[in-house]
Amino acid sequence: MTAEPDAARIAAAVLAVPGVAGLHGGRFGEIATLVPPRRVVGVRVRDDDITIALTARYPLVAADVAAQVRAAAGVRGRPVHVVIADLTDQPAQDKEKVS
Repeated sequence: MTAEPDAARIAAAVLAVPGVAGLHGGRFGEIATLVPPRRVVGVRVRDDDITIALTARYPLVAADVAAQVRAAAGVRGRPVHVVIADLTDQPAQDKEKVS
């Protein structure tokens, strides 16, 4: 039996990927995981899979960013879906901290 993936740890690891500008909750905020007393937006952990939605920094090669995000997430035993939900051309700044 493997431990349940930690949404907050995944979010922090994804934010450290160079081409990632931030996490994205999806159109209606549906990509999130409830970790009482808060929600981890941009990472949805389910029994069968994990979805990570993000804003990427342009220019990019989407497949490369997705591969880097999957590697950073470090999840074994279930599919990890990466959704590039938005793009930005803003230069890298201090990324939002996951609290």
